[in-house]
Amino acid sequence: MENKLLIITTFACLYGFFEVFMSLRQRRKSTITKSGDKGSIWFLFICIGLGYGLSFLIRSNRIGRIDEWNTVFIIGAILTVIGLIVRITSIMTLKKQFTYTVTKINNHELIEKGLYKIVRHPGYLGQLIIFLGISTSLSNWLSIIFMIVPVMIGYIYRIRIEEKFMVEQLGQKYLDYQTRTKKLIPKIY
Repeated sequence: MENKLLIITTFACLYGFFEVFMSLRQRRKSTITKSGDKGSIWFLFICIGLGYGLSFLIRSNRIGRIDEWNTVFIIGAILTVIGLIVRITSIMTLKKQFTYTVTKINNHELIEKGLYKIVRHPGYLGQLIIFLGISTSLSNWLSIIFMIVPVMIGYIYRIRIEEKFMVEQLGQKYLDYQTRTKKLIPKIY
């Protein structure tokens, strides 16, 4: 059982380093012309940190423990890989348009190909699936809840800020895009 916990913890840390690396790499490459982040990135970081902390902390408790450790671990690992594929695909689709903060960059254009044809925030969807997978791998229902609730609050706030900014910057073009697509889950939300 401890080997699985080591795998989960190692992956969670490596994923965090990946996001930090991508953030630093992106910051050097983009030319920001206008920011509209309003602190949403920091609020999101706090929510994610809270989710991780609570999820891993409650995992050690017997309350909420799922007995099928191997099966649930595998399901969590599969979800994590799916989320990572969605996240990386969305970043690669945006290329130079990708930023970690809510900003407008030089020659900003609306991307409507790939996953962006069906959802407006596939990168966030990928991250949510990753967090669901990590918390599921911990094999505790409370870990899943304590991860997803704060993380969802962070992303809902972030999406609200980002969408308002995009409407201000791109106007009717973005409003039309909103009517054609859902925020995170195709045909649902």
